[in-house]
Order: sequence, then structure tokens, then C-alpha cells
Amino acid sequence: MADSQAQASDVANAITFSRVFALALPIIVSNLSVPLVGLVDTAVMGRLDDPAFVGAVALGAVTFSSLFWAFGFLRMGTTGLIAQEYGRGDGTSMRLLLRNSAVLAGLFALLVLASQSLVAVAAVHFMGAADDVSTLLTRYIEVRIWSAPAVLFNYLLMGALIGLQRTGFALVAQLALNLTNAGLSILFVMGWQWDVFGVALASVISEYFAALVGAVLLARVLGAFAGRWSLTGLASWSAYRRLISVNGDIFLRTLCLLFAMAWFARQGTSLGAIVLAANAILLQFVYLLSYGLDGFAHAAEGMVGQAAGARDRHAFRLAIRLSTAWAVLTACVYVVGYALFGIDLIASLTTLEPVREAAARYLPWLIAMPLLAVWSYQLDGIAIGLLKTREMRNAMMVSIGLFVPLSLLLMHGWGNHGLWLAMAVMYCLRAVTLGGYILKHEPWPSADH
Repeated sequence: MADSQAQASDVANAITFSRVFALALPIIVSNLSVPLVGLVDTAVMGRLDDPAFVGAVALGAVTFSSLFWAFGFLRMGTTGLIAQEYGRGDGTSMRLLLRNSAVLAGLFALLVLASQSLVAVAAVHFMGAADDVSTLLTRYIEVRIWSAPAVLFNYLLMGALIGLQRTGFALVAQLALNLTNAGLSILFVMGWQWDVFGVALASVISEYFAALVGAVLLARVLGAFAGRWSLTGLASWSAYRRLISVNGDIFLRTLCLLFAMAWFARQGTSLGAIVLAANAILLQFVYLLSYGLDGFAHAAEGMVGQAAGARDRHAFRLAIRLSTAWAVLTACVYVVGYALFGIDLIASLTTLEPVREAAARYLPWLIAMPLLAVWSYQLDGIAIGLLKTREMRNAMMVSIGLFVPLSLLLMHGWGNHGLWLAMAVMYCLRAVTLGGYILKHEPWPSADH
């Protein structure tokens, strides 16, 4: 009992205001580095003599972002599970968890590779591109799809490093990916004239290089924990039951979130081309917001999971309080930034005056959004750390179930203002439904600690 209390004290002592920021900052920097790859790819394609190249790469990037995002549960599930084993100090369990997760990732990757033709046909049909763009898009997909094993493995590596609170290593792996991708895109396209094939190949090579870097870094971290790798139970269903349950909940939650964004975009089309364009610009504010708030949500995942594994209530509450304080402070910075520079940011994204005016008209919703959305980001992180993935899934389903009819009702009287209000309410519903569970239920029985 004394050892358990000492361990719990050590966990709590490691959670400080500066420590939370140190964990979140690498994630924020990593998130901000991702768009740079797209900018480089667009720039090198834009220097070719046919605009179809730019269109094909842009559509290909959207295709794989959507496809791979559906497997994002591998990152989130791994973070929560590893963080709790980290709290227990169980190196063998960490290794078994990573082994089993890697098997699942490999199976999913094989499924993606086997669906290559289907992905290409679906992308061409859904995007509705012209024949020349469709041909280039198909060529891009045929190459880029071979990055699937590395992409899914990278999700595991990022999840494990975040769960072990080694976000600096996660940043190194992400920068290795982004910088290699950008450099190879320039070499293959500008130097060797490989156009779409070159951009796709650069992505494939950089994903595998990042996986190698991440694996080396993770092996270094795991070396500090006593334990061993084992093949025992590799083919046993029981070894994967918990993984499938956790990841399945997160997968359904991700589908709900994808549906919500698709529904928002679809409803915007009914309000005309100008409003649709204005909403597309304002959604960039939402994505930019996620870059900052995700960092503190990820920090919460790792620290809350470690506290849960160690069954340390003091550390648990401290992790929530400090990570949320940083997240709210960051949200306030976004509010001030959007209020002061929102109009200028809109102007930088479009030269069309009617679209600028429409976006400015709805900008107040984006100014308020950080303080409305921060709670759902943080509660998602806490839920992942506690492995309350079923509750996270249910909260999202309830929120989406109310968001759809509410958006139709509010749009009837208030148009696009009603649509943005419905999105704001959805963020609040996610926080209320998930927060209600976390506040009313102890994360572990009192008798255990």
C-alpha cells in the first residue's frame, strides 16, 4: 500500500502548469506543420503547365485524408490504453498492447490495399472531376495507397508516444514526415519532372521514413520499462477483444463527426454559392482552432490515463484542472485573435468582395466558437485517458441526433445564422452529455485507492 501511495504521489508531483504546456506545445507545432506539406505540393504542381495537375493532387489529398482519418481510432485508442499501462508501470503489458495493435493495423492496411480499385472509382465518381483530372487522380491514388501500412503504423506510434507523454518525440517523427515529404516533392517534380507520380511517391516514402523514425524513438522510450515482447496469444481472440471494443467506439464517434461536418457543408449549399464559399472560408477558422486545442486535449489524454492507471485521484483531478486551464487560456487567445484579425484573415483567403462581406457577417460565430468548443475538446481527451470510449461515442451520437433537426429548424427562420447556431449548440451538447457522465461517476471504485 505504501508503494502504491508513493507511486501516486510521484504521478501527481509530475503534473505542473509548465509540464502541461511542455506536453502540448510539440503537438501544436506538429499540427501547424501539416498544412505546409499541402502548400508545397500545391506550389510544385502549380508550376507545371496544366492546372489539371493541381486539381488532381488536391482531390487526391482530400481522398486520403478522409480515408485515413476513418482509422484515427488507432491513434486515440492506443493513447488511452498505453497511458493507463504507463500509470501502472507495466512494461510487458505495454509491449503486448503494441503488438496486438500492430496486428490490427496490419489487417486494416491489407483491407485498404485490397480496395485500391474501389477507392479510385469512388473518388473519381464522388469528386465529379473532368476526364483529364480523373486520369491524373487515378494515377495518384494507385501510388499513394501503398502508404497505408506506414500511415496506420504511424497512428500507433503517435498514440503510444503521446500516451507515454513523450510528445517531443512525436513532434520529431511528424517533422521527419513533413520535411521529407516536402523535400522529395520538390526533387521529384521540379528536379525529375515526375508530376503527380512524384508527389504521390514522395508521400509514400516519407510515411515509411517517419514510421522508422517513430519506431526507433518508441523503442528508446520502452527500453526504460522492464518487460519483454512475446508471441503468446497472438492468434487468440481474447487478446484483441478490448482493443476492438475501444477502437470500435472511437471509430463510430469519428463517423458521427465526419457526418456532422458533411451535413453542415451540405446545408450550406442550399443557401447559395456566396454563403457556401463564405462558410468554406470560416471553416478554416474552426480547423485552425483545432490546432491549438488539440494539443491540450492530447496532454490530458496522457496525464489522465497515467493517473487512472496509477489510481491516483489527486493526479487525476490535477491533470484535468491544469490542462483545462491552459486550454481555456488558449481559447481566449483565439477569441481575441479572431476579433482583431478575423476580417484580415478572411481577406487573405479570398479576393471576391461578396464572399468577404458574407464571411464577415457570420464572423461573430467564429469569435465565440473557441469558448464554446474548448470544453468538448478537453472532455474528449479526458474520456480517452479514462478509456470511457463508449460514453464518448454515445455523447457524440446524442449530439448529432439533435444537431440535424435543430439545424433544419433554425435555418428555416435564420438562414445561415441558424446553421452556425446549430453547430455552436452541437459543441455545447457534446460537452454537456460527456461532462455529465465524468462529473457524476468516479473513474474507479473508492475501495481501490
